Amino acid sequence: MATLDKDVFGLSVENHELVKLAYDAYLANSRSSHAKTLKRGEVRGGGKKPWKQKGTGRARFGSTRNPIWRHGGVAFGRTGEENFTKKIARSSKQLAVRQALSMKNADKAVIVLPADTKVTGKTKDAEKILKDLKLDGKYVLAVVAEKTPEVLRSTNNLADVKLVRATYLNVFDIMNADAIVFSEAGLKAATEWLKGDK
Repeated sequence: MATLDKDVFGLSVENHELVKLAYDAYLANSRSSHAKTLKRGEVRGGGKKPWKQKGTGRARFGSTRNPIWRHGGVAFGRTGEENFTKKIARSSKQLAVRQALSMKNADKAVIVLPADTKVTGKTKDAEKILKDLKLDGKYVLAVVAEKTPEVLRSTNNLADVKLVRATYLNVFDIMNADAIVFSEAGLKAATEWLKGDK
């Protein structure tokens, strides 16, 4: 039976600031900036002055595309070029992952599959493994060293299972999972990766 490295799964997390920072950065870096509004110069029409400058008693206006008019342009709207990304140092990101794994381990939500566990590529076999672990109906993060065709076939149709390579672990997936299931190879790869910049 594989043992969990205390430097990765046994940290004492006094505050959650770094985990929160990494969590927010993941969401920010996943955000796209497709929203775009039309400025007054981009709205169709508005070339003709709506009424003469003087003599009507109304306020002077030069265009119906003015932002304060209905159907006018948008002042200070989205341009579609906003940059929402947040950068975190690699060492800080890995420390945040170690802290998140330690918190999950403290909650007894980290499971390591025995080395003799066979993955046949059949979904029903993967379901049986989860059922034996009493994880059916729970959101499971499955961590492997490599995404082999057999592993992909067996988990692709399981809505509550997310498969991830060990070196792509992130705080968002870890914190949202009800349980984290490692293969032995996945545990070894994750431990080596996370202890690299300790």
